[in-house]
Amino acid sequence: MADHRNGSSEPLIKLPTIKFTKLFINGQFVDSISGKTFETIDPRTGELIARVAEGDKEDVDLAVKAARHAFDHGPWPRLSGSERGRIMMKFADLIDEHIEDLAALDTINAGKLFNWGKAVDIPQTAHNFRYYAGAADKIHGEVLKMSRELQGYTLREPFGVVGHIIPWNFPSAMFSMKVAPALAAGCTMVLKPAEQTPLSALYYAHLAKLAGLPDGVLNVVTGFGPTAGAAVASHMDIDKVSFTGSTEVGRVVMQAAATSNLKAVSLELGGKSPLIIFDDADVDKAAELALMGILFNKGEICVASSRVYVQEGIYDEIVKKLVEKAKAWKVGDPFDPTVRHGPQVDKKQFEKILSYIEHGKREGATLLTGGKPACEKGYYIEPTIFTDVKEDMLISKDEIFGPVMSLMKFKTMEEAIKCANNTRYGLAAGIVTKNLDVANTVSRSIRAGVIWINCYFAFDKDCPYGGYKMSGFGRDMGMEALHKYLQVKSVVTPIYNSPWL
Repeated sequence: MADHRNGSSEPLIKLPTIKFTKLFINGQFVDSISGKTFETIDPRTGELIARVAEGDKEDVDLAVKAARHAFDHGPWPRLSGSERGRIMMKFADLIDEHIEDLAALDTINAGKLFNWGKAVDIPQTAHNFRYYAGAADKIHGEVLKMSRELQGYTLREPFGVVGHIIPWNFPSAMFSMKVAPALAAGCTMVLKPAEQTPLSALYYAHLAKLAGLPDGVLNVVTGFGPTAGAAVASHMDIDKVSFTGSTEVGRVVMQAAATSNLKAVSLELGGKSPLIIFDDADVDKAAELALMGILFNKGEICVASSRVYVQEGIYDEIVKKLVEKAKAWKVGDPFDPTVRHGPQVDKKQFEKILSYIEHGKREGATLLTGGKPACEKGYYIEPTIFTDVKEDMLISKDEIFGPVMSLMKFKTMEEAIKCANNTRYGLAAGIVTKNLDVANTVSRSIRAGVIWINCYFAFDKDCPYGGYKMSGFGRDMGMEALHKYLQVKSVVTPIYNSPWL
Protein backbone atom coordinates (compact mmCIF):
# COMPACT_ATOMS: atom_id res chain seq x y z
CA MET A 1 0.00 0.00 0.00
CA ALA A 2 1.45 3.38 -1.02
CA ASP A 3 0.73 6.60 0.93
CA HIS A 4 -1.43 9.21 -0.81
CA ARG A 5 -0.82 12.75 0.44
CA ASN A 6 -2.87 15.85 -0.30
CA GLY A 7 -0.47 18.76 0.07
CA SER A 8 0.59 17.88 3.61
CA SER A 9 2.98 15.59 5.39
CA GLU A 10 0.11 13.49 6.74
CA PRO A 11 -0.97 10.56 4.60
CA LEU A 12 -4.60 10.99 3.49
CA ILE A 13 -5.10 7.37 2.50
CA LYS A 14 -3.03 4.36 1.63
CA LEU A 15 -3.42 3.51 -2.03
CA PRO A 16 -3.97 -0.15 -2.82
CA THR A 17 -1.30 -2.25 -4.42
CA ILE A 18 -2.54 -3.21 -7.91
CA LYS A 19 -2.66 -6.99 -7.60
CA PHE A 20 -4.80 -8.06 -10.54
CA THR A 21 -4.17 -6.92 -14.09
CA LYS A 22 -4.65 -10.13 -16.10
CA LEU A 23 -7.76 -11.63 -17.65
CA PHE A 24 -9.79 -13.92 -15.39
CA ILE A 25 -10.81 -17.01 -17.37
CA ASN A 26 -11.93 -20.38 -16.01
CA GLY A 27 -10.92 -19.51 -12.48
CA GLN A 28 -7.39 -18.35 -13.35
CA PHE A 29 -5.67 -15.04 -14.03
CA VAL A 30 -4.05 -15.32 -17.45
CA ASP A 31 -2.30 -13.12 -20.00
CA SER A 32 -4.15 -12.25 -23.19
CA ILE A 33 -3.37 -14.57 -26.08
CA SER A 34 -1.76 -11.71 -27.99
CA GLY A 35 0.29 -10.67 -24.96
CA LYS A 36 -0.93 -7.09 -25.47
CA THR A 37 -1.67 -4.75 -22.57
CA PHE A 38 -3.17 -1.28 -22.30
CA GLU A 39 -2.74 1.62 -19.89
CA THR A 40 -5.24 2.41 -17.17
CA ILE A 41 -4.98 6.03 -16.07
CA ASP A 42 -5.60 7.91 -12.82
CA PRO A 43 -7.95 10.81 -13.75
CA ARG A 44 -6.75 12.81 -10.73
CA THR A 45 -3.40 13.28 -12.42
CA GLY A 46 -3.57 11.83 -15.93
CA GLU A 47 -0.77 9.47 -14.94
CA LEU A 48 -0.41 5.72 -15.40
CA ILE A 49 -1.75 3.40 -12.70
CA ALA A 50 -0.91 0.08 -14.33
CA ARG A 51 -0.92 -1.86 -17.58
CA VAL A 52 -3.81 -4.31 -17.93
CA ALA A 53 -4.18 -7.33 -20.21
CA GLU A 54 -5.90 -6.39 -23.47
CA GLY A 55 -8.41 -9.10 -24.31
CA ASP A 56 -9.56 -9.63 -27.88
CA LYS A 57 -11.89 -11.96 -29.79
CA GLU A 58 -9.69 -15.00 -29.13
CA ASP A 59 -9.73 -14.33 -25.39
CA VAL A 60 -13.51 -13.89 -25.42
CA ASP A 61 -13.74 -17.23 -27.23
CA LEU A 62 -11.79 -18.90 -24.42
CA ALA A 63 -13.92 -17.22 -21.76
CA VAL A 64 -17.16 -18.24 -23.49
CA LYS A 65 -15.88 -21.80 -23.86
CA ALA A 66 -15.22 -21.91 -20.10
CA ALA A 67 -18.63 -20.41 -19.31
CA ARG A 68 -20.38 -22.81 -21.69
CA HIS A 69 -18.70 -25.83 -20.13
CA ALA A 70 -19.55 -24.55 -16.65
CA PHE A 71 -23.19 -24.17 -17.66
CA ASP A 72 -23.63 -27.38 -19.66
CA HIS A 73 -21.56 -29.68 -17.45
CA GLY A 74 -20.64 -27.84 -14.25
CA PRO A 75 -22.35 -27.73 -10.88
CA TRP A 76 -23.54 -24.11 -10.75
CA PRO A 77 -26.94 -24.35 -12.50
CA ARG A 78 -27.50 -27.74 -10.86
CA LEU A 79 -26.96 -26.54 -7.30
CA SER A 80 -30.04 -25.82 -5.25
CA GLY A 81 -30.91 -22.15 -4.97
CA SER A 82 -29.93 -22.18 -1.30
CA GLU A 83 -26.47 -23.57 -2.15
CA ARG A 84 -25.93 -20.87 -4.78
CA GLY A 85 -27.13 -18.33 -2.23
CA ARG A 86 -24.67 -19.57 0.37
CA ILE A 87 -21.70 -18.98 -1.97
CA MET A 88 -23.06 -15.57 -2.93
CA MET A 89 -23.39 -14.66 0.76
CA LYS A 90 -19.75 -15.61 1.26
CA PHE A 91 -18.84 -13.43 -1.74
CA ALA A 92 -20.69 -10.52 -0.10
CA ASP A 93 -18.84 -11.07 3.17
CA LEU A 94 -15.49 -10.97 1.35
CA ILE A 95 -16.49 -7.71 -0.34
CA ASP A 96 -17.20 -6.24 3.09
CA GLU A 97 -13.76 -7.38 4.28
CA HIS A 98 -12.08 -5.53 1.39
CA ILE A 99 -14.13 -2.32 1.32
CA GLU A 100 -11.15 0.01 1.64
CA ASP A 101 -9.17 -1.55 -1.22
CA LEU A 102 -12.21 -1.69 -3.52
CA ALA A 103 -13.24 1.90 -2.79
CA ALA A 104 -9.67 3.08 -3.40
CA LEU A 105 -9.52 1.23 -6.73
CA ASP A 106 -12.70 2.95 -7.94
CA THR A 107 -11.29 6.29 -6.75
CA ILE A 108 -7.98 6.05 -8.58
CA ASN A 109 -9.55 4.42 -11.65
CA ALA A 110 -12.83 6.36 -11.99
CA GLY A 111 -12.31 9.49 -9.90
CA LYS A 112 -15.07 8.51 -7.48
CA LEU A 113 -15.28 9.93 -3.95
CA PHE A 114 -13.39 7.61 -1.63
CA ASN A 115 -15.53 8.23 1.45
CA TRP A 116 -18.71 7.70 -0.56
CA GLY A 117 -17.28 4.46 -1.92
CA LYS A 118 -16.51 3.20 1.58
CA ALA A 119 -19.85 4.28 3.03
CA VAL A 120 -22.21 3.54 0.13
CA ASP A 121 -20.92 2.13 -3.19
CA ILE A 122 -19.02 -0.92 -1.93
CA PRO A 123 -21.42 -1.81 0.91
CA GLN A 124 -24.30 -1.57 -1.58
CA THR A 125 -22.39 -3.87 -3.92
CA ALA A 126 -22.22 -6.45 -1.13
CA HIS A 127 -25.90 -5.88 -0.30
CA ASN A 128 -26.85 -6.56 -3.92
CA PHE A 129 -25.23 -9.97 -3.71
CA ARG A 130 -27.06 -10.68 -0.44
CA TYR A 131 -30.39 -9.59 -1.92
CA TYR A 132 -30.11 -11.96 -4.87
CA ALA A 133 -28.59 -14.69 -2.72
CA GLY A 134 -31.84 -14.56 -0.78
CA ALA A 135 -33.83 -14.76 -4.00
CA ALA A 136 -31.94 -17.73 -5.46
CA ASP A 137 -34.13 -20.33 -3.73
CA LYS A 138 -37.37 -18.48 -4.52
CA ILE A 139 -37.47 -19.04 -8.27
CA HIS A 140 -40.88 -20.50 -9.01
CA GLY A 141 -43.01 -21.31 -12.00
CA GLU A 142 -46.77 -21.59 -11.74
CA VAL A 143 -49.49 -24.19 -12.22
CA LEU A 144 -51.73 -23.34 -15.16
CA LYS A 145 -55.50 -23.73 -15.22
CA MET A 146 -55.94 -25.20 -18.71
CA SER A 147 -59.21 -24.97 -20.66
CA ARG A 148 -59.30 -28.66 -21.64
CA GLU A 149 -58.03 -32.08 -20.51
CA LEU A 150 -54.46 -30.96 -19.96
CA GLN A 151 -52.22 -30.45 -16.96
CA GLY A 152 -49.84 -27.50 -17.41
CA TYR A 153 -47.19 -25.70 -15.43
CA THR A 154 -44.28 -23.35 -16.11
CA LEU A 155 -40.61 -23.58 -15.16
CA ARG A 156 -38.18 -20.69 -14.86
CA GLU A 157 -34.81 -21.88 -16.15
CA PRO A 158 -31.48 -20.04 -16.37
CA PHE A 159 -30.82 -18.40 -19.73
CA GLY A 160 -27.40 -20.01 -20.10
CA VAL A 161 -24.21 -18.10 -20.88
CA VAL A 162 -24.65 -14.36 -20.39
CA GLY A 163 -22.41 -11.57 -21.68
CA HIS A 164 -22.26 -8.48 -19.46
CA ILE A 165 -20.81 -5.23 -20.79
CA ILE A 166 -20.65 -2.60 -18.05
CA PRO A 167 -19.78 1.13 -18.02
CA TRP A 168 -17.15 3.15 -16.21
CA ASN A 169 -19.25 5.50 -14.08
CA PHE A 170 -20.20 2.99 -11.35
CA PRO A 171 -17.73 0.11 -11.73
CA SER A 172 -18.68 -1.71 -8.52
CA ALA A 173 -22.43 -1.07 -8.50
CA MET A 174 -22.77 -2.10 -12.14
CA PHE A 175 -20.75 -5.24 -11.54
CA SER A 176 -23.16 -6.36 -8.83
CA MET A 177 -26.30 -5.21 -10.66
CA LYS A 178 -25.43 -7.50 -13.56
CA VAL A 179 -23.57 -10.38 -11.97
CA ALA A 180 -25.64 -10.95 -8.80
CA PRO A 181 -29.04 -11.69 -10.39
CA ALA A 182 -27.44 -13.74 -13.17
CA LEU A 183 -25.62 -15.88 -10.60
CA ALA A 184 -28.79 -16.32 -8.55
CA ALA A 185 -30.61 -17.47 -11.68
CA GLY A 186 -27.96 -20.15 -12.29
CA CYS A 187 -26.33 -18.56 -15.32
CA THR A 188 -22.65 -18.51 -16.17
CA MET A 189 -21.11 -15.42 -17.67
CA VAL A 190 -18.40 -13.38 -19.37
CA LEU A 191 -18.06 -9.81 -18.14
CA LYS A 192 -16.33 -7.04 -20.06
CA PRO A 193 -15.67 -3.99 -17.84
CA ALA A 194 -15.14 -0.57 -19.37
CA GLU A 195 -11.57 -0.09 -20.58
CA GLN A 196 -11.33 3.05 -18.40
CA THR A 197 -12.11 1.16 -15.16
CA PRO A 198 -10.99 -2.49 -15.25
CA LEU A 199 -9.35 -2.77 -11.83
CA SER A 200 -12.22 -3.41 -9.42
CA ALA A 201 -13.87 -6.00 -11.69
CA LEU A 202 -10.68 -8.08 -11.60
CA TYR A 203 -10.54 -7.74 -7.82
CA TYR A 204 -14.17 -8.94 -7.56
CA ALA A 205 -13.28 -11.95 -9.73
CA HIS A 206 -10.54 -12.84 -7.25
CA LEU A 207 -13.00 -12.58 -4.34
CA ALA A 208 -15.55 -14.72 -6.19
CA LYS A 209 -12.94 -17.45 -6.53
CA LEU A 210 -12.20 -17.23 -2.78
CA ALA A 211 -15.92 -17.47 -2.04
CA GLY A 212 -16.10 -20.83 -3.79
CA LEU A 213 -17.64 -19.89 -7.12
CA PRO A 214 -16.88 -22.81 -9.47
CA ASP A 215 -14.37 -22.25 -12.25
CA GLY A 216 -15.85 -20.91 -15.47
CA VAL A 217 -18.98 -19.43 -13.87
CA LEU A 218 -17.59 -15.88 -13.83
CA ASN A 219 -15.04 -14.78 -16.41
CA VAL A 220 -13.69 -11.22 -16.76
CA VAL A 221 -12.14 -10.08 -20.04
CA THR A 222 -10.64 -6.59 -19.98
CA GLY A 223 -10.16 -4.74 -23.23
CA PHE A 224 -11.77 -2.30 -25.62
CA GLY A 225 -15.36 -2.03 -26.79
CA PRO A 226 -14.78 -2.36 -30.55
CA THR A 227 -12.79 -5.58 -30.02
CA ALA A 228 -13.60 -7.42 -26.78
CA GLY A 229 -17.04 -5.83 -26.37
CA ALA A 230 -17.96 -6.52 -29.98
CA ALA A 231 -16.83 -10.14 -29.59
CA VAL A 232 -19.20 -10.57 -26.64
CA ALA A 233 -22.15 -8.98 -28.45
CA SER A 234 -21.67 -11.06 -31.60
CA HIS A 235 -20.63 -14.37 -30.06
CA MET A 236 -22.57 -17.36 -31.36
CA ASP A 237 -22.42 -19.22 -28.05
CA ILE A 238 -23.61 -16.44 -25.74
CA ASP A 239 -27.33 -16.76 -25.04
CA LYS A 240 -28.02 -13.27 -23.72
CA VAL A 241 -26.19 -9.96 -23.53
CA SER A 242 -26.83 -7.27 -20.92
CA PHE A 243 -25.35 -3.87 -21.73
CA THR A 244 -25.25 -0.56 -19.88
CA GLY A 245 -23.76 2.41 -21.70
CA SER A 246 -24.50 4.95 -24.39
CA THR A 247 -27.45 4.73 -26.77
CA GLU A 248 -25.07 4.79 -29.74
CA VAL A 249 -23.15 1.73 -28.55
CA GLY A 250 -26.37 0.06 -27.42
CA ARG A 251 -27.59 0.19 -31.00
CA VAL A 252 -24.37 -1.52 -32.15
CA VAL A 253 -24.76 -4.22 -29.48
CA MET A 254 -28.34 -4.90 -30.56
CA GLN A 255 -27.35 -5.12 -34.22
CA ALA A 256 -24.54 -7.55 -33.39
CA ALA A 257 -26.91 -9.69 -31.35
CA ALA A 258 -29.42 -9.77 -34.19
CA THR A 259 -26.93 -10.62 -36.93
CA SER A 260 -25.22 -13.36 -34.90
CA ASN A 261 -27.41 -15.89 -33.08
CA LEU A 262 -30.35 -13.56 -32.38
CA LYS A 263 -29.44 -13.61 -28.69
CA ALA A 264 -31.69 -11.92 -26.15
CA VAL A 265 -30.66 -8.37 -25.26
CA SER A 266 -31.29 -5.99 -22.38
CA LEU A 267 -30.09 -2.41 -22.69
CA GLU A 268 -29.82 0.37 -20.10
CA LEU A 269 -28.78 3.38 -22.14
CA GLY A 270 -28.50 7.15 -22.11
CA GLY A 271 -30.72 9.74 -20.51
CA LYS A 272 -31.55 13.44 -20.49
CA SER A 273 -33.70 13.46 -17.41
CA PRO A 274 -35.95 16.38 -16.46
CA LEU A 275 -36.45 17.72 -12.95
CA ILE A 276 -39.67 19.77 -12.71
CA ILE A 277 -39.94 22.25 -9.83
CA PHE A 278 -43.37 23.74 -9.19
CA ASP A 279 -44.16 27.08 -7.52
CA ASP A 280 -45.23 25.45 -4.24
CA ALA A 281 -41.86 23.75 -3.71
CA ASP A 282 -39.56 24.59 -0.83
CA VAL A 283 -36.95 26.69 -2.65
CA ASP A 284 -33.93 25.60 -0.63
CA LYS A 285 -34.82 21.90 -0.82
CA ALA A 286 -35.61 22.12 -4.54
CA ALA A 287 -32.32 23.86 -5.30
CA GLU A 288 -30.39 21.24 -3.32
CA LEU A 289 -32.16 18.40 -5.20
CA ALA A 290 -31.49 20.08 -8.55
CA LEU A 291 -27.82 20.60 -7.82
CA MET A 292 -27.29 17.10 -6.40
CA GLY A 293 -29.20 15.70 -9.38
CA ILE A 294 -26.61 17.03 -11.82
CA LEU A 295 -23.40 17.15 -9.75
CA PHE A 296 -23.54 13.79 -7.97
CA ASN A 297 -20.72 11.58 -9.28
CA LYS A 298 -19.56 14.69 -11.25
CA GLY A 299 -22.57 14.35 -13.56
CA GLU A 300 -21.40 10.95 -14.79
CA ILE A 301 -24.70 9.23 -14.16
CA CYS A 302 -27.28 8.30 -16.77
CA VAL A 303 -30.23 9.61 -14.72
CA ALA A 304 -28.62 13.01 -14.00
CA SER A 305 -31.22 15.79 -13.84
CA SER A 306 -29.52 17.69 -16.64
CA ARG A 307 -32.73 19.54 -17.68
CA VAL A 308 -34.21 21.54 -14.80
CA TYR A 309 -37.61 23.16 -15.42
CA VAL A 310 -38.71 25.74 -12.83
CA GLN A 311 -42.16 27.32 -12.67
CA GLU A 312 -41.97 31.05 -13.26
CA GLY A 313 -43.19 32.10 -9.78
CA ILE A 314 -40.02 30.87 -8.03
CA TYR A 315 -37.62 30.83 -10.98
CA ASP A 316 -35.55 33.84 -9.89
CA GLU A 317 -35.24 32.52 -6.32
CA ILE A 318 -34.12 29.11 -7.58
CA VAL A 319 -31.53 30.67 -9.88
CA LYS A 320 -30.06 32.65 -7.01
CA LYS A 321 -29.94 29.59 -4.74
CA LEU A 322 -28.39 27.38 -7.41
CA VAL A 323 -25.59 29.81 -8.17
CA GLU A 324 -24.88 30.27 -4.46
CA LYS A 325 -24.76 26.52 -3.84
CA ALA A 326 -22.76 25.75 -7.01
CA LYS A 327 -20.06 28.25 -6.08
CA ALA A 328 -19.75 26.62 -2.64
CA TRP A 329 -19.51 23.13 -4.15
CA LYS A 330 -15.95 21.89 -3.60
CA VAL A 331 -14.20 20.16 -6.52
CA GLY A 332 -10.91 18.39 -5.95
CA ASP A 333 -9.06 15.24 -5.02
CA PRO A 334 -11.67 12.53 -4.35
CA PHE A 335 -9.63 11.22 -1.41
CA ASP A 336 -10.24 14.53 0.39
CA PRO A 337 -13.32 14.03 2.65
CA THR A 338 -14.39 17.67 2.20
CA VAL A 339 -14.59 17.41 -1.60
CA ARG A 340 -18.04 17.05 -3.24
CA HIS A 341 -16.86 15.82 -6.64
CA GLY A 342 -13.69 14.57 -8.23
CA PRO A 343 -12.32 14.39 -11.79
CA GLN A 344 -14.14 13.23 -14.90
CA VAL A 345 -13.19 9.67 -15.78
CA ASP A 346 -10.63 10.42 -18.51
CA LYS A 347 -9.27 13.02 -20.90
CA LYS A 348 -11.74 12.12 -23.65
CA GLN A 349 -14.76 12.67 -21.39
CA PHE A 350 -13.20 15.83 -19.95
CA GLU A 351 -12.74 17.31 -23.43
CA LYS A 352 -16.21 16.21 -24.56
CA ILE A 353 -17.86 18.04 -21.65
CA LEU A 354 -15.84 21.22 -22.26
CA SER A 355 -16.82 21.02 -25.94
CA TYR A 356 -20.51 20.92 -25.01
CA ILE A 357 -20.02 23.93 -22.75
CA GLU A 358 -18.56 25.85 -25.69
CA HIS A 359 -21.53 24.72 -27.85
CA GLY A 360 -23.91 26.13 -25.24
CA LYS A 361 -22.18 29.50 -25.26
CA ARG A 362 -22.08 29.65 -29.07
CA GLU A 363 -25.76 28.75 -29.35
CA GLY A 364 -26.75 31.67 -27.14
CA ALA A 365 -27.30 30.12 -23.71
CA THR A 366 -26.21 32.24 -20.75
CA LEU A 367 -23.43 30.76 -18.62
CA LEU A 368 -24.39 31.54 -15.02
CA THR A 369 -21.48 29.87 -13.30
CA GLY A 370 -18.63 27.43 -13.96
CA GLY A 371 -17.73 26.27 -17.44
CA LYS A 372 -13.99 25.84 -16.97
CA PRO A 373 -11.45 23.25 -15.82
CA ALA A 374 -11.26 23.33 -12.04
CA CYS A 375 -7.63 22.33 -11.40
CA GLU A 376 -4.30 22.65 -13.15
CA LYS A 377 -3.74 18.89 -13.17
CA GLY A 378 -6.22 16.11 -13.80
CA TYR A 379 -9.64 16.11 -15.42
CA TYR A 380 -11.66 18.37 -13.12
CA ILE A 381 -14.52 20.61 -14.31
CA GLU A 382 -16.37 23.31 -12.38
CA PRO A 383 -20.10 22.91 -11.66
CA THR A 384 -21.72 24.55 -14.67
CA ILE A 385 -25.19 26.12 -15.00
CA PHE A 386 -26.75 27.55 -18.17
CA THR A 387 -29.92 29.64 -18.40
CA ASP A 388 -31.76 30.95 -21.48
CA VAL A 389 -31.56 27.43 -22.88
CA LYS A 390 -33.79 26.56 -25.85
CA GLU A 391 -35.22 23.10 -26.47
CA ASP A 392 -33.34 22.75 -29.77
CA MET A 393 -29.89 23.50 -28.33
CA LEU A 394 -27.38 20.64 -28.16
CA ILE A 395 -26.91 21.12 -24.41
CA SER A 396 -30.65 20.53 -23.99
CA LYS A 397 -30.89 17.55 -26.35
CA ASP A 398 -27.68 15.53 -25.94
CA GLU A 399 -26.51 13.49 -22.98
CA ILE A 400 -23.39 15.38 -21.84
CA PHE A 401 -22.53 13.06 -18.93
CA GLY A 402 -20.91 15.78 -16.90
CA PRO A 403 -21.63 18.56 -14.36
CA VAL A 404 -23.63 20.74 -16.78
CA MET A 405 -27.19 21.89 -15.97
CA SER A 406 -29.65 23.43 -18.43
CA LEU A 407 -32.07 25.62 -16.46
CA MET A 408 -35.42 26.54 -18.06
CA LYS A 409 -38.66 28.26 -17.08
CA PHE A 410 -42.28 27.09 -17.52
CA LYS A 411 -45.75 28.49 -16.84
CA THR A 412 -48.22 25.60 -16.65
CA MET A 413 -48.20 21.91 -15.72
CA GLU A 414 -49.15 21.02 -19.29
CA GLU A 415 -46.15 22.94 -20.64
CA ALA A 416 -43.84 21.20 -18.18
CA ILE A 417 -45.10 17.76 -19.24
CA LYS A 418 -44.64 18.61 -22.91
CA CYS A 419 -41.09 19.84 -22.33
CA ALA A 420 -40.18 16.86 -20.15
CA ASN A 421 -41.26 14.44 -22.89
CA ASN A 422 -39.54 16.41 -25.65
CA THR A 423 -36.52 14.09 -25.74
CA ARG A 424 -35.49 10.87 -27.41
CA TYR A 425 -34.63 9.50 -23.97
CA GLY A 426 -36.85 8.18 -21.18
CA LEU A 427 -34.78 6.97 -18.27
CA ALA A 428 -35.85 9.04 -15.26
CA ALA A 429 -37.56 12.22 -14.11
CA GLY A 430 -38.05 14.20 -10.91
CA ILE A 431 -41.00 16.23 -9.63
CA VAL A 432 -40.88 18.71 -6.75
CA THR A 433 -44.30 19.80 -5.49
CA LYS A 434 -46.52 19.71 -2.41
CA ASN A 435 -49.63 19.07 -4.52
CA LEU A 436 -50.50 15.37 -4.66
CA ASP A 437 -52.78 15.83 -7.68
CA VAL A 438 -49.99 17.51 -9.62
CA ALA A 439 -47.53 14.79 -8.60
CA ASN A 440 -49.90 12.03 -9.70
CA THR A 441 -50.78 13.65 -13.02
CA VAL A 442 -47.20 14.50 -13.98
CA SER A 443 -45.73 11.15 -12.88
CA ARG A 444 -48.27 9.32 -15.06
CA SER A 445 -47.70 11.65 -18.01
CA ILE A 446 -43.91 11.49 -18.31
CA ARG A 447 -42.60 8.63 -20.42
CA ALA A 448 -39.70 7.42 -18.31
CA GLY A 449 -38.76 4.28 -16.41
CA VAL A 450 -38.51 5.81 -12.93
CA ILE A 451 -40.13 8.95 -11.51
CA TRP A 452 -38.92 10.48 -8.24
CA ILE A 453 -41.33 12.75 -6.34
CA ASN A 454 -39.74 15.19 -3.87
CA CYS A 455 -36.52 13.17 -3.99
CA TYR A 456 -33.87 12.17 -6.51
CA PHE A 457 -31.57 9.17 -6.97
CA ALA A 458 -33.94 7.18 -4.74
CA PHE A 459 -32.57 3.81 -5.81
CA ASP A 460 -33.25 0.61 -3.91
CA LYS A 461 -32.51 -3.07 -4.40
CA ASP A 462 -36.26 -3.77 -4.55
CA CYS A 463 -37.01 -1.06 -7.13
CA PRO A 464 -36.71 -2.01 -10.85
CA TYR A 465 -34.78 0.47 -12.93
CA GLY A 466 -34.61 0.94 -16.70
CA GLY A 467 -35.74 3.06 -19.62
CA TYR A 468 -38.38 3.99 -22.14
CA LYS A 469 -37.73 5.05 -25.74
CA MET A 470 -34.03 5.32 -26.64
CA SER A 471 -32.99 4.78 -23.02
CA GLY A 472 -33.34 1.05 -23.65
CA PHE A 473 -35.40 -1.85 -22.36
CA GLY A 474 -35.13 -4.49 -19.67
CA ARG A 475 -34.78 -3.75 -15.97
CA ASP A 476 -31.99 -3.88 -13.43
CA MET A 477 -32.66 -4.23 -9.70
CA GLY A 478 -35.61 -5.87 -7.99
CA MET A 479 -37.03 -9.24 -8.94
CA GLU A 480 -37.41 -7.95 -12.51
CA ALA A 481 -33.64 -8.23 -12.86
CA LEU A 482 -33.64 -11.84 -11.67
CA HIS A 483 -36.40 -12.75 -14.12
CA LYS A 484 -34.54 -11.30 -17.11
CA TYR A 485 -31.91 -14.02 -16.67
CA LEU A 486 -34.57 -16.75 -16.63
CA GLN A 487 -36.42 -18.37 -19.51
CA VAL A 488 -40.05 -19.44 -19.05
CA LYS A 489 -40.74 -22.99 -20.18
CA SER A 490 -44.27 -24.46 -20.34
CA VAL A 491 -44.75 -28.17 -19.64
CA VAL A 492 -48.03 -29.82 -20.64
CA THR A 493 -49.32 -33.37 -20.22
CA PRO A 494 -52.76 -34.82 -21.04
CA ILE A 495 -55.05 -35.92 -18.22
CA TYR A 496 -57.57 -38.72 -18.59
CA ASN A 497 -60.83 -39.45 -16.81
CA SER A 498 -60.39 -36.56 -14.39
CA PRO A 499 -63.55 -35.57 -12.50
CA TRP A 500 -62.71 -31.92 -13.19
CA LEU A 501 -60.42 -29.78 -15.33
